[in-house]
Amino acid sequence: MPFPKKLLAEDEEIVLDLHAHWKQLVVPVLLIPVIVGVASYVIFILPDNSARTVLRWVVGGVAALLLLRFSLWPYLKWQTTRYVLTNRRVVIRQGVFGRSGRDIPLTRVNDVSFQHNLFERLLRCGTLTIESAGEHGQVVLPEVPKVELVQREVYKAVEAEVRRQGGVWREPPTEG
Repeated sequence: MPFPKKLLAEDEEIVLDLHAHWKQLVVPVLLIPVIVGVASYVIFILPDNSARTVLRWVVGGVAALLLLRFSLWPYLKWQTTRYVLTNRRVVIRQGVFGRSGRDIPLTRVNDVSFQHNLFERLLRCGTLTIESAGEHGQVVLPEVPKVELVQREVYKAVEAEVRRQGGVWREPPTEG
C-alpha cells in the first residue's frame, strides 16, 4: 500500500516510497517450513494413548504461536515500516498496532550518509543516516534498499527545496 496522499501538503509530491529491504524477511520465511516440519514430525511420532489428541493440540498451538511470533510479526513490522522522501520532507513511519513517526523538513537536513558492508553492498542495501538541525539530531534508517540512490535523491531534494525557498545551496563536501 503506497503512502497515503491525504497526508501530503497541497504542493507536496512523493519522490521515493520504500519499505525496509526484503532481506529482513529471509529468516522469517525460512522458519515457516522448519516450524511446520518439526511440528508435523512431532505430531506424527506421538505414541498412541489417551493423551495423544491433547498433545497434538498442544504441539499445534505451540507451532502456531512460534509462526505468529517469528514469521508473521516480522512481516507485519516490515509491511508497516515506511521510508518516504517527498519534495518537502523525509517521512519515517513504523508500527503495527501503535504507530510512531518522524518528519524531517528538507531545509533542516545538514548531512546524509550511508554505510554498508560487503554483503549489504551485494544486496544493494545499507544504513542511511540523516543529520538534521534540531533537538533530535540524527535519524538512523536501517536496511534501506538502494541506499546510495536514496542518499543522492535526498541531496537532490534538499537542494531543490533550499533553492525553492530562495536560499543558497552549498555543495556537499567531496572526499579526496
